[in-house]
Amino acid sequence: MTYETKNLRNVVLLGHPGSGKTSFAEAMLFEAKATTRRGTVNDKSTISDFTNIEQERGNSIFSTLMHAKWKDSKINIIDTPGFDDFVGEVVSSMKVADTAIMMLNARSGVEVGTELIWEYVERFKTPTMFVVNHLDNEKANFEMTLDQARARFGPKVLPVQYPINVGVGFNTIVDALRMIVYKFPDGGGRPEKIAIPDSEIERAQEMHNALVEAAAENDETLMEKFFEAGNLNEQELAKGLTIALANQEIYPLFIASADRNMGSGRVMGFINDICPSPADRPEADLQNGETIACDANGPTVLFIYKTLSEPQVGKLTYFKVYSGTLNTGDELVNQSNRSSERFNQLFVANGKIREQVECLKAGDIGVSVKLKSTHTNNTLSPKGSNLVIEEIHFPEPRIRTAVNPPSKNDMEKLIKALHQIEEEDPTLVLEQSKALKQTILHGQGQLHLDIIKYRIEKVNNISMDFIQPKISYRETITATANGNYRHKKQSGGSGQFGEVYMRIEPWYEGLAAPSDFTVRKTETEELPWGGKLVFNWCIVGGSIDAKYSNAIKKGIMMKMEEGPLTGSHCQDIQVSIYDGKMHPVDSNDMAFMLASTHVFKTNFSQAKPQILEPIYDMEILCSGDVMGDVMSDLQTRRAVIQGMDADGHYQKIKAKVPLAELYQYSSTLRSITQGKAKFSRSLSNYAAVPGDIQKRLIQSYQGEAQEA
Repeated sequence: MTYETKNLRNVVLLGHPGSGKTSFAEAMLFEAKATTRRGTVNDKSTISDFTNIEQERGNSIFSTLMHAKWKDSKINIIDTPGFDDFVGEVVSSMKVADTAIMMLNARSGVEVGTELIWEYVERFKTPTMFVVNHLDNEKANFEMTLDQARARFGPKVLPVQYPINVGVGFNTIVDALRMIVYKFPDGGGRPEKIAIPDSEIERAQEMHNALVEAAAENDETLMEKFFEAGNLNEQELAKGLTIALANQEIYPLFIASADRNMGSGRVMGFINDICPSPADRPEADLQNGETIACDANGPTVLFIYKTLSEPQVGKLTYFKVYSGTLNTGDELVNQSNRSSERFNQLFVANGKIREQVECLKAGDIGVSVKLKSTHTNNTLSPKGSNLVIEEIHFPEPRIRTAVNPPSKNDMEKLIKALHQIEEEDPTLVLEQSKALKQTILHGQGQLHLDIIKYRIEKVNNISMDFIQPKISYRETITATANGNYRHKKQSGGSGQFGEVYMRIEPWYEGLAAPSDFTVRKTETEELPWGGKLVFNWCIVGGSIDAKYSNAIKKGIMMKMEEGPLTGSHCQDIQVSIYDGKMHPVDSNDMAFMLASTHVFKTNFSQAKPQILEPIYDMEILCSGDVMGDVMSDLQTRRAVIQGMDADGHYQKIKAKVPLAELYQYSSTLRSITQGKAKFSRSLSNYAAVPGDIQKRLIQSYQGEAQEA
């Protein structure tokens, strides 16, 4: 069946681990009769979390696309992981969703995972509703959860429902929008509708009035009607709430017990009646700064938000139709690489179950198979068009590890397998570092990297071990040194001769040219690894022909690529070539290159050399009760605390920490906070290492050189 754009709803389930997203999705599908049996996470029988690794671990790792029919609408549901290690799955899902359902755990309230995900809600400006889950738990506390939600997300959080009996006996929901009570049987399912008891009328009416006022505020006609009549009818109320939700003026809050199938049907009805269709959302941003409307009659434009490899099937490509109508057999052009792709098969999905369809209209989300040259973040549109949807901006990696190299044959297979996972997961970065002579994996957290290892070993049958990665240090100097070196070689035939006099000194912005030399030419090299080399040619009288200047500079650059102290890159040095000698027969580029390399190395060791280490800006978000432990741990890592701020009811710690002290920090933070903290990091600058560490690094490098 083909659905019109106005009858489509795209929702994404978000929340901290354990908030019940997967169970709630299962209840939604069961209520909509999209499945005949309500699966559970414990039984490993849910539509979502269908991969072996998710079933083994008992939590979501990948986003899962599902759908259900409700009245005249098709509701596309995307279940997402709660662990921040898999934030890429969350971000890509939010890109194509039109409404977010934020699950809150009634036992724990607003958790740190909720705080982090909210940043993406604000970035995508996604209309959002809350569902307070686990109200049947003995430790459930609805009032605490509601208070925390309002404290963190403001007065826009408007409860639509509240429970009468929280805890193990939970079975009754007061619905203030419809002014009715839903009383559920013991096993959940279809509730009995009864009148609101006198004891609850006042609270329910107060909530109802708040919803009516919020609906009226977004439409002048409704506002006038509200002032005249003091109320709105059901149709008017729905219209006003749709506008308010679409504009993020309200965040409606519902309640549920996903495990006992209570409350999901009412949420489905609200999604159908109130939540915006793709056509109600703002036009999609294009890469060129323009926008495109979600119109089934427009040009066909698809955006690939996810790719996944499945055994026996190959590559699955998940996409949203942003404009036009996609029909089976259509051929579109990938605007990233100009390759043509034919859509021989189109599917809608419920987890691993895929149903073939003939076409998908603007706003719908679907799946195709065996697209050869199409990847996540690609746009496909008609030949000759330049319509490109703005790409997803994935978060930068926060953790890294090195791969212990297996045999040469296994290494080739391993790199191929890692590249495939990297294609599916843009938050994983594979780096084959020439400078460190290591294969480095950059990810979101230790759990993220552990899952990559699991997939490599179980799916690809390749053994992979992680080892501590080396640090990309830098070397520089803090004083001036002069020196010279004569390279002379005679072994029959043409010899080699070159003599170079060189001064090196620390470079900084605004440094003047040497006053005691006549500078003939200055070249400034922006080094690929950062920093600069300023090269002054100060030869007077032709003691060295200017044609050898490039060879001399090349010799210096060779040594700067592998510095004298630890083999690290050198930076921010000014070099002046002020004298030398050449031979009319034996001088050549090689001779001067070797001479300059040698004198640079000698001068470097005499110019008070300094090793620099990468310093990272860290932001740690944690609950107040673990802040002391987090601070204590940072102090053992040579951290410099920059400040502390409140962020909702969490604390944000800002610090500068050397990269060398951050190995396995993700695991340590999770351990000392019981998962109640998250962090982000970004490169800040390079700073001098302490003297004892510099000495140890040099000794280690010299020891490795002797063993080699």
